[in-house]
Amino acid sequence: MDKFMQAAMEEAKKGLSEGGIPIGSVLVHKGKIIGQGHNRRVQNGSTILHGEMDALENGGRHSGVFYSECVLYTTLSPCPMCSGAILLYGIPKVIIGENKNFMGEEELLRSRGVNVKVIQDPSCIKMMSDFIETRPKLWNEDIGL
Repeated sequence: MDKFMQAAMEEAKKGLSEGGIPIGSVLVHKGKIIGQGHNRRVQNGSTILHGEMDALENGGRHSGVFYSECVLYTTLSPCPMCSGAILLYGIPKVIIGENKNFMGEEELLRSRGVNVKVIQDPSCIKMMSDFIETRPKLWNEDIGL
């Protein structure tokens, strides 16, 4: 696991330790983490603070071609909302920790020219499957079921 996915995993673990859903993400610009976050829907009573959204929010506001120079790392395949944000800001590459527990909008991203790489990291898979097994109601709420 590279250092950026490891940073996303640390964010996911932070979310879990706070009583939330263990999904983490980091936004990388030219080899430097500029935004990191984790799913904080539970902690903040939020409807939209998925890990990717939190990382984008914490990365701050940027204009121009900035996002076209970024890579987004996320521990889990991005949902329709997060995929929409990736497309909206023109992020060209997304590295996904795993998609065995949840398959997001990867095909939509690919169809719009985003380079999507799934690494199927065993630690990402286990963390999410353990969470789904122990907190199925919260998981179903998060994915809109």
